Amino acid sequence: MSSKVEVEKRKATEPISPPPTKRSLASGTTKSAISNFFTPTSQKPKDRTSWSERKDDPTKPATLLVGKYTPDGESKETQKRRKIAAFDLDSTLIDTSSGRKHAKDASDWRWWDAQVPGKLKELYEDGYQVAILSNQGGITLHADPKQKSAPKNPSKRLDEFKEKGSSILRFLDLPITVYAATAKDNFRKPRRGMWDEILRDMGVEAKDIDLEQSFFVGDAGGRGATVVNGAAIVKDFSCSDRNLAHNVGVSFKTPEEYFLGQEPRKWERDLDLVHYPLPSEDGEATAFTKKNAQEMVIFCGRPGAGKSTFYWKFLEPLGYERVNQDTLKTREKCIQVAKAHLEDGRSVAVDNTNADPSTRKLWIDLAQSLKVPIRCVSLSTPAAVCRHNDAVRSLNKSLNPEEREVLPEIAFTGFQSRYKPPQESEGFEDITEVEFRFRGTKEDYAIWGRYWL
Repeated sequence: MSSKVEVEKRKATEPISPPPTKRSLASGTTKSAISNFFTPTSQKPKDRTSWSERKDDPTKPATLLVGKYTPDGESKETQKRRKIAAFDLDSTLIDTSSGRKHAKDASDWRWWDAQVPGKLKELYEDGYQVAILSNQGGITLHADPKQKSAPKNPSKRLDEFKEKGSSILRFLDLPITVYAATAKDNFRKPRRGMWDEILRDMGVEAKDIDLEQSFFVGDAGGRGATVVNGAAIVKDFSCSDRNLAHNVGVSFKTPEEYFLGQEPRKWERDLDLVHYPLPSEDGEATAFTKKNAQEMVIFCGRPGAGKSTFYWKFLEPLGYERVNQDTLKTREKCIQVAKAHLEDGRSVAVDNTNADPSTRKLWIDLAQSLKVPIRCVSLSTPAAVCRHNDAVRSLNKSLNPEEREVLPEIAFTGFQSRYKPPQESEGFEDITEVEFRFRGTKEDYAIWGRYWL
């Protein structure tokens, strides 16, 4: 016959299955925390979270906020850890205790589920390096003097996040580091900058990590809206957490899957790179040919459609002079330079978007006035791929020889509002339709073939 102590012990350890509809959530605001607020500073325990800032670009201000917690009396490990368990923060480890979408202050948080602290402790005891990776675009570490609308009281948001972060780490009392990306640079998920910082802090290289055992948990998994037990569940705001896991080569789970053992929901990406593999080297040997001794070719396509890449790969070797508004700055200057090249007997490629008939007519009129045949290359690259290309280009110097800045959203929406497909009846000798495919080296594809948005 079991003793009373044994029965109580068994009840305490048995899991609840299936999970209750309403989760029991442990609040981050405890009695000790409240009393600690009224304790004089001289009598308060030492904050064991040290905060620092890091840079993505050495020429620019720091954009990554790092909070490292060191438990009291932590002994130095003799062996480096090889497994990483990384978690998003909001809606994954914690929720707001107020029920609001965004926390109203530093104390407005509670555990996403009562299991969270225990699970993290188990992972650490099982040899995992535990880390928190969070996009925190609402925090400003250093104000940009060029920004027209500066955020109101930026230090308040920063101080509140530090206070909340210290409280969370103090509750866990484990050697965990939180990384908070505050800008749209390489630190921001799904870009792998924060993951690389984990490796740097661990003192290991990427090849040393056990990727099969490592994983990332986050709520941004690209899941669609659904109804469960009569309750509507909204779709995920993005797929950035799942895409980060893909970029670093580890498995991904949502908090519902990891903490509650629920079955995965259907999900999809706005852009799935599986549709754009690395092509064979000789797949486009004759993508474009020159038909006339002298001619003008104008491109038509979204920003980021691959127009410049197409020029350098196919037209520049054929002797076409490039005219580009990003480098020449104005359309008038582009027309002047193109006219000079044509008058000197050279062929010209106009590497601009040329979205509408009225813009294209300027080039058609110029060509006809000089009795030069004009042709069109129309690039039908999908909008999602164009945004991806723009991010890859702006964030990777090796793929950005002209050092172009990331484009504003209006560059994409403005093109779409004006776009009319080119027609031969406008005055073109012919139109070459070009579908998007990656055009670059295997090394370039290793960069391009990650998720950047």
